[in-house]
Amino acid sequence: MSLVHAADGKSDTIRFAAKSRVIFLIEDSEALGRLLMHRIAQQTDVEVKWFKTYREAQSALNGQRPALAVSRLSLPDAIHGEILELLAGHEVPVILCTATLNRAVRDRFAANIVDYFLLDAQSTLDSIVSTVVRFTQTVAPPVLVVDDSATGRTVLVDLLNRQNYRTFEAASGKEALKLLATHPDIQLVITDYHMADMDGHMLTQEIRTRFAPDRIRVIGISSSSDPFLSASFLKAGASDFVYRPFIAEEVQYRIQSNLQTLEQMRNLRFMAERDPLTGLYNRRAFFEQAYTILDELCGQADGEGTVAILDIDHFKRVNDNYGHDAGDKVIKAVARMLADHCQDGTTTIARFGGEEFVLLFKGLPYKAVQARCEEIRATIAKLAIPYDSSAINLTVSIGAAILQLGEGIDNNLNAADQMLYMAKNGGRNRLVYDAVFCEN
Repeated sequence: MSLVHAADGKSDTIRFAAKSRVIFLIEDSEALGRLLMHRIAQQTDVEVKWFKTYREAQSALNGQRPALAVSRLSLPDAIHGEILELLAGHEVPVILCTATLNRAVRDRFAANIVDYFLLDAQSTLDSIVSTVVRFTQTVAPPVLVVDDSATGRTVLVDLLNRQNYRTFEAASGKEALKLLATHPDIQLVITDYHMADMDGHMLTQEIRTRFAPDRIRVIGISSSSDPFLSASFLKAGASDFVYRPFIAEEVQYRIQSNLQTLEQMRNLRFMAERDPLTGLYNRRAFFEQAYTILDELCGQADGEGTVAILDIDHFKRVNDNYGHDAGDKVIKAVARMLADHCQDGTTTIARFGGEEFVLLFKGLPYKAVQARCEEIRATIAKLAIPYDSSAINLTVSIGAAILQLGEGIDNNLNAADQMLYMAKNGGRNRLVYDAVFCEN
């Protein structure tokens, strides 16, 4: 993060580009300015330049066009909101901070205002920073607009583009489903009700058969006067509904709220599935993944897989000699190394508890699994994990077993555990794999 306090308007400038990472903060309050600088620095990687007057901002705009401005409406040398006209003249999107906002100002500069916040609430600062984060994201949330009316699509797409969302357009339900199949990163669908091939209600039902609510949110929209239409959309699986004609701010906040809800749902799911120390799958999530993988492999004529258990040798000594903080550091180092060695999508990794990890390989022949496990073991044996003024060396033992697809995951884990027992009894720092015995 690079922050430049440019109150004198003479800071160095760079030429504006489509991917400019510079925003202007135009705020005369020292306290609020410092808070915003600090919070934006914490949550983004953009460069913030701070100006306290209209004249300073005007001088800076002559040499540089920022990607975004966060500005107070009334400034000491421009008390009637002249800053909005200045920013609009330079085509700079603006997040507006104000004590009051009359309708005339809002309507005149609506196309230029990303959002506005009244400085009368404790949560205002959080909302401003959240909007800055969303607007400056390298990859903005993708939204699909579905409407057989080109005019209707254009209104919504323009609103979304002003908020820096990535947009997709579909003129029919069938086209929308094709886009969802080819663009799995779409997070939100806004669909009109009246369409020729399938109405928005039917499209919502079809989306729900393919995608869970924590994967894609749906907002229905219609100019219908039917008061029960919103209820039918919600029962079909929509997350929200808006009647036309709508107020832009209402749609904007419903979109933002649904995407925030989606993010919260994903965070909750991540926390439920992940080991808090390493970020790998936890035991419960591993079993969910394992049953799915076993079913998938059973449906393949040549389905093959391996389950392996990795255990850090003499881990108790690490805790006893260096303390539990060092033990945590060792576990995290092993987890990172496992993730680095298994990035091809063929391996599910979980921390089973303590110093034990489980790896489930799918679609890899046993010789490839053997080579990868040996590489993991050898790499860990070379690790020297710095701790205080010393370095911690460690080794691991690995037991691996070819998946018996007719057996449950518990029986397969027991087979791998027997191989691990043999590795430990054989002197540790080694791999024992039952596939080798089968080969012989």
